[in-house]
Amino acid sequence: MANVIKIKKGLDINLKGKASDVLLNGGKSESYAIVPDYYNGIVPKVVAKVGEKVKAGSVLMIDKNRPEIKFVSPVSGEVTAVNRGEKRKVLSVVVKPEAQIEYEDFGKKNVASLKREAVKEAIQLAGMWPFIKQRPYDIVASPADKPRDIFVSAFYSAPLAPNFDFIVKGQEADFQTGLDALAKLTDGKVYVGIRKGSSVSVKGVEVVEVEGPHPAANVGVQINHIKPINKGEVVWTVNPADVIVIGRLFNKGVADFSRLVVITGSETTERGYVKTIAGCTIGSLVDGKIMANNENVRIISGNVLSGTKVMKDDYLGAYDNQITVIPEGDETHDFLGWATPGFGKFSVSHSFPAWLTGKNKEYVIDARIKGGKRAMIMSNEYDRVFPMDIMPEYLLKAIIAFDIDKMENLGIYEVAPEDFALCEFVDTSKIELQKIVRQGLDLLYKEMN
Repeated sequence: MANVIKIKKGLDINLKGKASDVLLNGGKSESYAIVPDYYNGIVPKVVAKVGEKVKAGSVLMIDKNRPEIKFVSPVSGEVTAVNRGEKRKVLSVVVKPEAQIEYEDFGKKNVASLKREAVKEAIQLAGMWPFIKQRPYDIVASPADKPRDIFVSAFYSAPLAPNFDFIVKGQEADFQTGLDALAKLTDGKVYVGIRKGSSVSVKGVEVVEVEGPHPAANVGVQINHIKPINKGEVVWTVNPADVIVIGRLFNKGVADFSRLVVITGSETTERGYVKTIAGCTIGSLVDGKIMANNENVRIISGNVLSGTKVMKDDYLGAYDNQITVIPEGDETHDFLGWATPGFGKFSVSHSFPAWLTGKNKEYVIDARIKGGKRAMIMSNEYDRVFPMDIMPEYLLKAIIAFDIDKMENLGIYEVAPEDFALCEFVDTSKIELQKIVRQGLDLLYKEMN
């Protein structure tokens, strides 16, 4: 019998543009890239050279401070560019793919017969260690640490989020192998959160059934309810889709970074799942699937709450398996918008009468902020959607003041920016809360290390 936790605080935003559980045709990506900015806590050092021929699994980049953490090519082909920005900051390492992918052979391995160091080495050599993130700081985990526990949330609850039951279908063996490999990396437990009614079935791990609105699927929320982090402790987290890729490494012996990405949003003409490879261009996913007047849309790699605004020539986020397309809103002008009844407009506080139509009503929400930045209002609006045993307003103020003692006492070690995404959505002060948390975590990491 699985343990059950019930999340009461939160908010489900019912957006128009849900995807069906169907496979769509995807376009061909003309290039693939490793983008260092997608990985927090690393200092990139490029080891591949422009013009070099690589295989899928060949090392392109390492972490300068922890060279055992490798970033590998997701495809075989030629390294065509190492793009740099100011102060020679590495922006991306680009590979032009071959017609047929050739893989580095890492050898099939039976996880049950391997010890911790062997599992860790296999994951590092194949460039899959960056999939493993740690709390505190929400950064790529250090291989030198021994985590207290490892957490995997095997479902998604954000607006228009993919259905993990559909993603894992046919890949159950790889998912189980991935969990078995993670279990070798800790002396504690591997906790797997599943949605009530899910068809996901796993063994050898601690299964926790989670009920409630978003952010029920956030791994930080599950950690807080299952076994909170104390100062000095380290826990690791892995996205469920990345667990499949890790399991595939041991079962097939190759670094196969293929994944399903869901195409969603009110401004799409086709909604479903595209099979692609990590690091592909956004254009290869959305071309032909966006409404004709696509100049006034926003493409997001990820979900609308915590995703990243991208263009078609950008690359899929390293941890993302969702593309969302919504109206930009720059062509929308509401005459006396503040005074109109607001039929059809979404409101958390029930300011508009649309909430009377029930929870099944779908909303089209654009990217406008609809207000100016101002002082933080202590009105408990964050608490209504923040289901962790933490006082969000006080923690945010401690981060802004960079008061380390208060940050520690108020739970900084447990959180990640995504945990504040709903707070940012309901915030009447229009403050970029996720950015504040990210900057606070980065500064704290530098201070403590």
